[in-house]
Amino acid sequence: MGATNWLALLLTHPLEFRTLLQFYLYHEQKRDIKATQEHPTSGWDRETMRRCWEFLDMTSRSFSAVIKELDGDLARTIALFYLVLRGLDTIEDDMTIPDAVKQPILRSFHIHTVTPGWKFDGNGPEERDRQLLVEYDKVVEEVNRLLPEYKAVILDITLKMETGMADYAHKAATTGSIYLETVAEYDLYCHYVAGLVGEGLSGIFAASGKESPTIASQLELSNSMGLLLQKTNIIRDFREDVDQQRFFWPREIWGRKEYGFAEMRDMTPTDPATMERAMWAQSGMVLDALRHATDALDYLRLLKNQSVFNFCAIPATMAIATLELCFMNKEMFQRSIKIRKAVAAKLIMRSTNPREVGLVFQEFSRKIHKKAVPTDPNFIRISIACGKIEQWCERNYPSHVQLNQDGQQGGQQTLDPSDARTRIYSRIQAADQQLTQRRRVIELRNGTANGVEKRAVQEVKDISKTEVMLYVMAAFTVVGLLSWGIVYIILKYSGDM
Repeated sequence: MGATNWLALLLTHPLEFRTLLQFYLYHEQKRDIKATQEHPTSGWDRETMRRCWEFLDMTSRSFSAVIKELDGDLARTIALFYLVLRGLDTIEDDMTIPDAVKQPILRSFHIHTVTPGWKFDGNGPEERDRQLLVEYDKVVEEVNRLLPEYKAVILDITLKMETGMADYAHKAATTGSIYLETVAEYDLYCHYVAGLVGEGLSGIFAASGKESPTIASQLELSNSMGLLLQKTNIIRDFREDVDQQRFFWPREIWGRKEYGFAEMRDMTPTDPATMERAMWAQSGMVLDALRHATDALDYLRLLKNQSVFNFCAIPATMAIATLELCFMNKEMFQRSIKIRKAVAAKLIMRSTNPREVGLVFQEFSRKIHKKAVPTDPNFIRISIACGKIEQWCERNYPSHVQLNQDGQQGGQQTLDPSDARTRIYSRIQAADQQLTQRRRVIELRNGTANGVEKRAVQEVKDISKTEVMLYVMAAFTVVGLLSWGIVYIILKYSGDM
């Protein structure tokens, strides 16, 4: 941001100015991949890997920033994983490539990814990530340098993803169908393009040893994490996708009779009646995305490594904030919208632990619920979806349990005295104390305070017969030895006399 932009922000949004200033002053970069000590894990000392890092910056600058802060070789591995899938997606999205050419490339992409020297220059000149495929041989070289366990995960996910993408591309090219009809088809498409990414990342986390090996088996949670992010992007990019003749919203949601739309582009007019019905369809899409929210939160609770947690939590909090921005927002149908930089900076600073991320989800779900209107056909279901997030937060991090943030007692838990649950808990504690005192009084009256006498009697009863016999035999032995000793002494002295 230039000085003029900073000044304008200060005058128009002073609170956002403060947030951004705090972020730039106090948010420290976790690692510098260019530093000499990082070269063994980042690969910056190799020309091919430097070019891969440049491609990562070109394809997704925001995603690149969180990848670079991952620990050890995770950053390099996930960067290459991202570039492989980006290359695959670039071929699938390019409508200038004939289906007869596209199909064999897509279905063999996992082989091309490890074939030295392979690259592709058949994308259209307007394709944004065309250069990545023109120089894909550099990606291939670096993928072949990865550890076998990382490489196996990447190739497995690439094989699954390329199969799904090829199937959808072939269907669009041969049947003329440009729409996803049902929510089930929509879920399957998002699974291929994003859910598999979540599964692959879990596999890489487990293979690195930085997370538990069991994280790789959490397929449902990994899939939901990917679907939440993908569906959020699909909702946000409505106008851009419609302008490029790409339709990802399922007809089952936007094509309901009460909405009255025959085509997705029918939602773009700005007259009040159309905008109202378009927002009902948009509400249905947001509702569908929200059903993955609690699974995403459950997934985040499983992560132990801080850099891995940040890597997963930041996109998740960005997603819930974006859903809130899009919900009931007429501008979304006219242009691409994004959350403000200050909001993004605040979310990055807050995405440090599961409790705080849960509070972020709770905060934005409440804003979504506040925007909902009773005339929306999805109003009740939206309320239930937001309520599930509230329920998750209360179950895992009850709101009446507070963490002290002061310097002397920081991190200690206290109970909110104004909360009814605190009063109930206090009464239960008081009742328990009274019951303990009564028992004490009864024990004292019966002469069995603390149950000492009872325990002594019980211990005597517990002595076995064998132990008694041993004690008796030992006593007789001692008496016999003493008697023999006395007789011996008497006889000795008598003989001397």
